[in-house]
Amino acid sequence: MKLACQIVNAETVNVDRKNTWLVWLHGLLGCGNEWLPIVNACNQYASLVIDLPGHGDSADITAADGFAEMSKLLSETLLAYQIHDYWLIGYSLGGRLAMYYAIQNQAIQNQATQNHTTHRHQKGLRGIVVEGGNPGLFSQQERDARLLHDRHWAQRFREESMSAVLSDWYQQPVFADLSPEQRLRFIHLRRRNRGCSIADMLERTSLGHQPWLVPALQKLAVPFAYLCGEHDQKFKEIVKQYALPSKIIPQAGHNAHSSNPVDFSAAVNHFLSLFG
Repeated sequence: MKLACQIVNAETVNVDRKNTWLVWLHGLLGCGNEWLPIVNACNQYASLVIDLPGHGDSADITAADGFAEMSKLLSETLLAYQIHDYWLIGYSLGGRLAMYYAIQNQAIQNQATQNHTTHRHQKGLRGIVVEGGNPGLFSQQERDARLLHDRHWAQRFREESMSAVLSDWYQQPVFADLSPEQRLRFIHLRRRNRGCSIADMLERTSLGHQPWLVPALQKLAVPFAYLCGEHDQKFKEIVKQYALPSKIIPQAGHNAHSSNPVDFSAAVNHFLSLFG
């Protein structure tokens, strides 16, 4: 079932399930439909599959204020679908949004507790599952360098054909595990994006703008699982460096849910099963 959401576009799946909801957040250049094989393997739960601003059916929606605005859009979308009991599952950019949202949500809950305005039976966010999402850069020097890096790519997305830019995009070290056939498949899938929309999102959600989330993640009150591909060396190092609660997905790189959907789905289902 599709609902013409006034905030971001999304699709509901398995709405007859009485369990808690799974809310799926894709990465840069992706769209909600790319989650559907995993959603179908997690079919004991109702799912909301979201197109983030600048992507898919939300291509005309912008998030000028970056993560703060994306977090607000997510909250209002959940309200529009009357979803009050849910997990967030996010890949790359979607994982970064899930971490940011969970931290902001906890701050709001803590404030409500101090003000004695919480509800005894409140459910809300149950926890987060993050795949290959960067928790941030520690130093201002690193953030400034990342801004320059992302602005360079954004300029290319605005000025060149999607196919030409994507051919180089998927040569970046984080995608080193991809075979030539996998690269071609991603280029074919993602060349439908609008270059200007992707450029805007890339700049507004750059790691150079993202807060340093590690200290807050280490104090997160809700369950948190970090899924990382066996061949994703960069993010395996991040997991190790910050002692994130990780699960390694075998025979997969940065985009583990695409490379190995069977083991990825099994890891998600197992983690969720630990919490009823």
